[in-house]
Amino acid sequence: QVQLVESGGDTVQAGDSLRLSCFCAASGRSISSWYMGWFRQAPGKEREFVSAIAWSSYYSDTVKGRFTISRDRAKNTVYLQMNSLKPEDTAIYYCAVGVEGDPRRDYAYTYWGEGTQVTVSS
Repeated sequence: QVQLVESGGDTVQAGDSLRLSCFCAASGRSISSWYMGWFRQAPGKEREFVSAIAWSSYYSDTVKGRFTISRDRAKNTVYLQMNSLKPEDTAIYYCAVGVEGDPRRDYAYTYWGEGTQVTVSS
C-alpha cells in the first residue's frame, strides 16, 4: 500500500512564496528509485504537469525559474518551493509517484495524493 499526503497549501498574495511537501508512506517498500511529481488542476481546467524529480528535475515552462523541486529520499518526501507566485498558479496541487515512463505525463504515475489547495490573490 502506498499513500501520499500533501501539505503546505495556503492562500497567499501575488509575489509570495509557499513550500509544498508530500510524504510517501510505502509500507516498508523502498521508493528511492521511483520518481515523484507535482501536477495541478485549476477550476474548469485539465490537470497539468508542474514538476517532477527522478535522477533529474523537470519543470513546465510556466513554472520554470520560479519553482524548485527537491527530494529527501531518506524521508520519502518531495518538496515544491514556489516563489513569485501568480494568481494563475491558483489550483489544487497533487503529488504523485511513478516507476517508469515519462515523468512529465500523468499516465506514468501510479499513486496520487488527495491534493492541497493553493490560492494566490492579486
